[in-house]
Amino acid sequence: MKWIVNPDAQLNFRVEKMRLAKDKTHLKVNESLTLTGIPEEVFEYRLGNRSALEWVIDQYQIKTDKRSHIESDPNREDDEMYIARLVEQVIHVSLETVKIVKGLPEEFAPPISWPDALDVP
Repeated sequence: MKWIVNPDAQLNFRVEKMRLAKDKTHLKVNESLTLTGIPEEVFEYRLGNRSALEWVIDQYQIKTDKRSHIESDPNREDDEMYIARLVEQVIHVSLETVKIVKGLPEEFAPPISWPDALDVP
């Protein structure tokens, strides 16, 4: 993975809303910063119906509540690189977890079909 800095924009780490490319190989953090070379294995580590990285992308954005108009901003004034580091850490943990799970003996593999595994007629 590699961070690409846009030479036409002043480098900053502030996140408004991150965008994952359709092919999921790069993540646009903002106008000045893009993470490229995201391995496809990252998306095998799932939290419910989406990957951990997709969850972070969805949760770490500026949102305004429609009723109260209160803005939720995940950026930290005391640590401007917080979200960029978090993204790197989530990718690393996802890759390591997938590697560990793939290395487990077959007896720990999830059943292919839950009804068959439950022995339900």
